[in-house]
Amino acid sequence: MGYGRRLRLRRRRRPGQRQDHLPRGLAVNFRVGQGWDVHRLAPGRPLMLGGVDVPSDLGEVGHSDGDALFHAIVDAMLGAVAAGDIGRHFSPSDPRWKGAPSRVFVERAVEILAEAGWRVVNVDSTVLLERPRLAPLVDDVRASIAEALGIPIGAVSVKAKTYEGLGPVGRLEAIEAQAVILLERVGL
Repeated sequence: MGYGRRLRLRRRRRPGQRQDHLPRGLAVNFRVGQGWDVHRLAPGRPLMLGGVDVPSDLGEVGHSDGDALFHAIVDAMLGAVAAGDIGRHFSPSDPRWKGAPSRVFVERAVEILAEAGWRVVNVDSTVLLERPRLAPLVDDVRASIAEALGIPIGAVSVKAKTYEGLGPVGRLEAIEAQAVILLERVGL
């Protein structure tokens, strides 16, 4: 009997039976996580992006500093190891996180990954914001993210896009961030 057939036979299960592990010999050494966040924008608030204070007349409304990019990255990290989301670990109803810098959330997520035996390999992110134009700040944002995650700047991608005047982002009502992260098992 070939390996493929043996694998298929092992995967068969009865209704209601859980199968939370892979067949022997198929270790998973990489995981991928996806994160997304959106925050309303309001005048007179700071605009934080990946730990960088962006000069702007509009800033994020949030319980913490509202850094949508760091929040998306944290969700991607936690999701990759099935550890819930940012709200589970840093509840907006918890006064400890009122006005907190989102870098704290990233650093704690890195610890959670390490405790579970994982480390970040790279992150690919997109920020959707009508203005200000982010191109001049992308390298600063990449450096800040790399430092927070403990990875080389070459392993961090930040792309800036607009909604071309469409929807809440296009009307300057919101900022949106998306992140995909690759994790690698450590200590094998």
